[in-house]
Amino acid sequence: MDMHTWLIYVVAITGLSLSPGPNGLLALTHGAVYGWRKATYTVSGGVFGFVVVIAGSMFGIGALLQASLTWLTLMKWVGGAYLVWLGIQVWRSPPVSLQLGAAANERSPASMFAQGALSALTNPKVLRFFAAFLPHFIDPAKSLVTQFVVITSTFAAFEFATELVIVGMAQHINAWLARSGKRFNQVCGGLFVTIGAALPLRA
Repeated sequence: MDMHTWLIYVVAITGLSLSPGPNGLLALTHGAVYGWRKATYTVSGGVFGFVVVIAGSMFGIGALLQASLTWLTLMKWVGGAYLVWLGIQVWRSPPVSLQLGAAANERSPASMFAQGALSALTNPKVLRFFAAFLPHFIDPAKSLVTQFVVITSTFAAFEFATELVIVGMAQHINAWLARSGKRFNQVCGGLFVTIGAALPLRA
């Protein structure tokens, strides 16, 4: 992946990491209830789940591209349309509201990791997002394994760092979302619409 394409990818995954979703809300909740140290296990589980989803999406797409490169163009346009639709949904979604209660009991690191992983693995929107998103960054002429390493390691690093910031500032972020959550959703939604409209036009 050349530097220009990689930078576009970084911008896109940053928007994904920041946008409202089950894993971000779970990390926010666990950060507020259990503290950032324990919530790190939740974040790690979520990142692991995302990597598994990326692997399934990417190698499935790669196998399809081996059959016909015509699919790449089709998938780019369909994927771009889906990202635009997703952006509109995020734009229109209500602000995230986090109602915190006292921790009923202590959670083991393993259970928090598992909950984070299951939240990512069982979310069909995640699979649809990556199926729409990844064709724009896959070069069929290059090694799929090498591209997988670059794509997943970059995503894992940015997702982990972003969610770690969220859990570390859970109390402050929750108060901020109550004030500015709608505008935040509009910014994230606008980013997805822009990416979805622009990516299919790239050579």
